[in-house]
Amino acid sequence: MTSAGQIKSILLAFRPKTLTAALVPCVAGTALVKAIGLSWDGWVLFYALMASFLIQIGTNLVNDAVDFKKGADTEKRIGPQRITQAGILSANQVMLLGSLCFLLAVLCGIPLVLKGGWVIVAIGIASVLMGYSYTAGPFPLAYLGLGDLFVIIFFGLLAVMGIVFLNTGEWMAEAFVLGLQIGLHATVLIAINNLRDHSGDRLVNKKTLAVRFGVKFSRWEIAALSFLPFVLNLYWWFEGYKIAAIVSLLAIPLAVKITKNVFNTEPSPAYNKFLGQAAGLHLVFGLLIALGFAF
Repeated sequence: MTSAGQIKSILLAFRPKTLTAALVPCVAGTALVKAIGLSWDGWVLFYALMASFLIQIGTNLVNDAVDFKKGADTEKRIGPQRITQAGILSANQVMLLGSLCFLLAVLCGIPLVLKGGWVIVAIGIASVLMGYSYTAGPFPLAYLGLGDLFVIIFFGLLAVMGIVFLNTGEWMAEAFVLGLQIGLHATVLIAINNLRDHSGDRLVNKKTLAVRFGVKFSRWEIAALSFLPFVLNLYWWFEGYKIAAIVSLLAIPLAVKITKNVFNTEPSPAYNKFLGQAAGLHLVFGLLIALGFAF
């Protein structure tokens, strides 16, 4: 493979289509601060975005290397190419690249710590450790069936509540609800990924929820994750954020499409397309509700 081809493969290993999981909570959380009527700090948004992107990319790279080492990614893999499995980089090289991303995320977090104090230190350390522990370490979350919960907490609740806290100095119920909505939609990607890979994961004892509870459960999980955020819009309606509650409902057709697809299609390479649709749902809902908060 040419050097240009290698660079392209490495960039694809960052899984750019899934980076909406880092973008959306930062943007939506900042929009919520504005809706509440408080001032927001552009530098907080910038450094939070950089740290979030780097933690997610680092998590993706460690996942790439560890899944190959544990035999979860082989030539029979039906998902997109992984650079370790394809032999583009060694597992150690990919782990090193992932570790570099985590280090850069820590550096980006320093200005946030200076603004938010020790609680941001705790969130930052936990985020990096959990990102590494998603597939690596003695208690790999993805292999224990805890990956879905990890995403809801770190790419939903803590991400949104953290950026609202950095701007306002307060932990707010509004931020918790928004974080839960964002986290649930982010988890649709993980659930689809795990449903697609459940056969191969079972062989290497990767006990995702799809492996533990089966295909039928996973399909209903994806449906619940897709639609619950719209149900939670009732909170915004009764709190007076009616535009945000209504505008974000425009993303419902995407949730319907994803749900129909996973119920009507057996786990296969077709699910790679469904992952893109899930990223679209997460992005569109997040941007629409952020737009609604702006008015």
